[in-house]
Amino acid sequence: MRILVQKFGGTSVATPERRAQVASKVSEAVHSGYSPVVVVSAIGRSGDPYATDTFLNLAKGIYSDLPKRELDLLMSCGEVISGTVLVSTLNSIGFEAVLFTGAHAGIITNDDFGDARIVRVEPGAILEQLEKGKVVVVTGFQGITEDGQITTLGRGGSDTTASALGVALEAETIDIYTDVDGIMTADPRIVEDARIIDTVTYNEICQLAYQGAKVIHPRAVEIAMQRNIPLRIKSTFSDAPGTLVTNMLPDRGIGTDITNDRIITGIAHTPNVTQLKVLTENTPDLHLTDKRIFKALALADISVDFISVQTEAVEFTVSDEVASKAIKILQNMGFEPGVIPSCAKVSIVGAGIAGVPGVMADMVEALSDAGVTILQSADSHTTIWVLVHKEDMATAVQALHQKFRLGVC
Repeated sequence: MRILVQKFGGTSVATPERRAQVASKVSEAVHSGYSPVVVVSAIGRSGDPYATDTFLNLAKGIYSDLPKRELDLLMSCGEVISGTVLVSTLNSIGFEAVLFTGAHAGIITNDDFGDARIVRVEPGAILEQLEKGKVVVVTGFQGITEDGQITTLGRGGSDTTASALGVALEAETIDIYTDVDGIMTADPRIVEDARIIDTVTYNEICQLAYQGAKVIHPRAVEIAMQRNIPLRIKSTFSDAPGTLVTNMLPDRGIGTDITNDRIITGIAHTPNVTQLKVLTENTPDLHLTDKRIFKALALADISVDFISVQTEAVEFTVSDEVASKAIKILQNMGFEPGVIPSCAKVSIVGAGIAGVPGVMADMVEALSDAGVTILQSADSHTTIWVLVHKEDMATAVQALHQKFRLGVC
């Protein structure tokens, strides 16, 4: 049995016309010899009647401190609605489809309500239905604990559901359908000549996702990578081939010029961050001071990023929305942090960066020529990050996209 996992986002199931396009993709898979397992998100986005945020706003409008367990019960409703509607759509065109919740699908999680992690998947019930020739529709974003409590998987949870099922079912491929034609070299709203990336490695797409690209959640990529199951990022609304995510790159033709190997794959950006700088050179125990700073922020559920620990200072970023809370915590500890609000992190990502001299020099040159001030920088073997003022973000992305010739096929 050839199993294909197809995941459709909220915009893909938002209207009857779009659900008909989803049904067409499912039908195409069946007629191509696959047994499809279809994962769905809740219908639409915030403001739409059956969107997850709409349910949350309804409950929180009454009581803002609803416990996480009850919130998960509420948030799981959106996918049940969209899954039922899609099953009805598939039945109407002659397919025998059956709906499974995360619990029915055997998705077992821990009890971290609101951001649960999948412990294991027991796919026996799905396989039984596939053997009968049925199309199995699974509600994304949710699972169940060992003791029967419904949980949700956090941001990007439907992507995570699709990848977990793909691994458990040993699927040939996992198709992630969105409202774009694939992963692009940069945000097309910022860069006019941004283009679709044909093939990308798991590591590259994880880094792009972590640095701000929103097409797929990095947790889903990491799960698929465990078994080297290819991911395809495609559009529900076109027949474009999309972006293939795999470690198995296409064969090169004889005589291929290796000097043209891709160094940079894409540019990502994360706006709305604040840089905080804490002077520590006069503190008696630097290591203990650093530990106290990050421990205090962690206890307050404040996520820190872009960390630079030096002998005289600690620099890091937090999101703008929690910046005032972080500043107050640091002040209560006796520090008066330096603050640069309204920043943006801009990243270049590419598996070819490692060991290639001059990449950082080219990045600095491009930003300098464009008049962009670098506030902070860091690098890894696949990514180089810079922190810039938010008003320079678009200019920085455009300058780097041009410098590394990402608009050229």
